Amino acid sequence: MTQNSTTPTPPVATEGQDPRYADVDIWPVASVLDALVESQMGAIAAVRAATPALECAVNSALPRLLAGGRLFYVGAGTSGRIGMQDGVELLPTFGWAPERLVLLLAGGRNAVHQAAEGAEDREDVARSDIMAHDPGPDDVVLGIAASGSTPYTCAAVGAARAAGSLTIGIACNRHGRLLDVAEQGIAVVTGPEVISGSTRLKAGTAQKAALNLISTTLMIRMGHAYRGQMVDMRVVNAKLRQRACRMVQNLSGCTERQAFDALEATGFNVKRAVMIRSGIPMDQIEALLVAHDGNLRSILGQAGAPRQAVNGPE
Repeated sequence: MTQNSTTPTPPVATEGQDPRYADVDIWPVASVLDALVESQMGAIAAVRAATPALECAVNSALPRLLAGGRLFYVGAGTSGRIGMQDGVELLPTFGWAPERLVLLLAGGRNAVHQAAEGAEDREDVARSDIMAHDPGPDDVVLGIAASGSTPYTCAAVGAARAAGSLTIGIACNRHGRLLDVAEQGIAVVTGPEVISGSTRLKAGTAQKAALNLISTTLMIRMGHAYRGQMVDMRVVNAKLRQRACRMVQNLSGCTERQAFDALEATGFNVKRAVMIRSGIPMDQIEALLVAHDGNLRSILGQAGAPRQAVNGPE
């Protein structure tokens, strides 16, 4: 008898079935909820186990982004939407420039609100989509796929890597193709879901957490946060004006009135308002921000800069 020489495909762990949940449909509500919570805790444990790889990704991405590179998020379905959410929120939270963010979702804008399952198989479209943005050596491309085998994501990441970009693949299956296609592969292994194959559950949680860790750490290291505060936050409504005022008060030791006046003078820019209330003349602010790559701690700690707030008369 002739043996089949075809190499078997390794099983996709995220598509597997856990026998513990075979009768979950008849469990009491409290038991279902407990099982789901337990799986979410397992997702976070998987992310924590991957922190060495996450650290490597941040350290590799940081110099490229400091040099002016862009941040790309690429994915399909749930993974792509999770990537879009993480990327979009960098703009208001950390003041990340919109022109430095590229979000690619298989199926395009229509896939944001409805499933476009067939789009994830289009490798040709993926290569066209990402190359339309002319990725280069300073750019950082994050590819996200629960299975690690999504053709759209793998093809886009492969094209960006060939163009010289730093490519980072995040997958919840240890044998995913994406982990080999990307320059740096991060396996966040979550295993079978409570509802088999529904990777919007713990795989989705693990992907969101991994992206949160990468992007937030990058923003911190790039000076968009100071003393645990969002000093580059975009102030676009009354609630955020109040938050900005509290931040300036806390960071400079000034009064509410002084904080508000400094914010008004800077177009409600927290970082610049703190600099004013720390005694830095308005005409020196922009040059200092350029010289210190926007790092407020570096600016306030430089030789000769005031160490305490200037709390002059109202």
